[in-house]
Amino acid sequence: MQTSPSADRPRGLQYIRYIYGARMPRSMNDWVANDLAGRHATLRMVVRWAVPVLILMLPFLFVPASWDVRITMALPIPIAYVFFTLALNRVYRRHRLEQHGLDPDLIDKREKERNADLYQEYHRKYRGR
Repeated sequence: MQTSPSADRPRGLQYIRYIYGARMPRSMNDWVANDLAGRHATLRMVVRWAVPVLILMLPFLFVPASWDVRITMALPIPIAYVFFTLALNRVYRRHRLEQHGLDPDLIDKREKERNADLYQEYHRKYRGR
């Protein structure tokens, strides 16, 4: 039985559940690995977690006050969100890889490939190899 490439991607409710913590079946491990450790993985995580923050900020639009007050009330939320999202992004992606039974070091794989010549130069220069 051969599956089509579209069968290896989550759809609809399954995708929404995955975004917020559900595990995918083993048949989707390649997709999960690419999603969490592939190109633009950090950006995808920030955008996914922005949706609840934006929903949380909607009531501030309806506060009967000037826009200065509304912005001053709402601004600390996205500032803290961006700070913690970027600071904990790698930690959370590693956890999600482990949750799916994948190697958490996949996150560093692209960086190591990109900087392989720097690692080799470092080892040659300082480790005597």
